[in-house]
Amino acid sequence: QEKKGTHMSRFLEILNKYHEAISSKDIMLVCHDMKQRLEADDAHLELDFPYFIDKKAPVTGMPGKLDIEVTFECNSNGTDDFIMGIKVPATSLCPCSKEISKYGAHNQRCVMEAKVRFAEGETMMIEELFEIVEKCASTQVFSVLKRPDEKFVTEDAYENPKFVEDIVRDLAVALNNEDRIAWYQVNSENFESIHNHNAYAMVERDKR
Repeated sequence: QEKKGTHMSRFLEILNKYHEAISSKDIMLVCHDMKQRLEADDAHLELDFPYFIDKKAPVTGMPGKLDIEVTFECNSNGTDDFIMGIKVPATSLCPCSKEISKYGAHNQRCVMEAKVRFAEGETMMIEELFEIVEKCASTQVFSVLKRPDEKFVTEDAYENPKFVEDIVRDLAVALNNEDRIAWYQVNSENFESIHNHNAYAMVERDKR
């Protein structure tokens, strides 16, 4: 009741302090600074940004950059809470289509999403979580593909058919086996190529 309102410029001052680099290891420092500078009890920060990962084509080794969507969400209100999320594009191939067809099988793009909380004192690079998630699809996608690479990813998907439920189960198994992760929510959406609807599955687990 003694305040007219918040000091708007202080938000930008705090962000400018960290503008050169904000990592998952020190993101909570931003919330702590907000609470101190604004004399607040609670602080909440969400960041949503594209992140580019270097990926070489699987056969020719041609370099390229794959863009994924990353989110940082943190809260500080007596206790600290941080969630890191990534959305990873990939390919899924339908097991049913492969089973019933004389040749070929329909495949589609999918987007896999993983949100994680870390165990106390633990953290993880974006690239590490990306590698775990990407392996759970039928095959990967790349920004640069020559003919030998295209042949490889086509055949790789065919040899590794997965329903959207299979992708999410494999994601859950992988994160269950990762001791640095205390909680996760994973989902996958398949953008169906022969249906006028998408397929979706989600699993959430608190390991604590």
